[in-house]
Amino acid sequence: MGEVNVKALFTVVFDKGEDGYTVTVPALPGLVTSGQTLEEARHMAEDAIRCHLESLRKDGEPIPTEVEVDIEKLDVELPMA
Repeated sequence: MGEVNVKALFTVVFDKGEDGYTVTVPALPGLVTSGQTLEEARHMAEDAIRCHLESLRKDGEPIPTEVEVDIEKLDVELPMA
C-alpha cells in the first residue's frame, strides 16, 4: 500500500520589511523563513512548513493543529525623555 498524503492548513504571517517579507507560523513556534517578494515568501513558507512537519513525523512527534490568532494594532504612547 502506498503513502497517504495529508493536508494541513496553517495561518501564516507575512511581515513586510525593507528587504522583502519575513514569514512566521503561529502554530509552529520557531519556524521563520523569508522571501524578497510575497510570491517567493509564500513558496518558502510552504517548503519550510513541509520540512518542519516531515521532521516532526520522522521523530514520532504529533503534527500541531492550527491555533486561533488574534491580530490587532496597539497605539503605544511613550513619555518624553
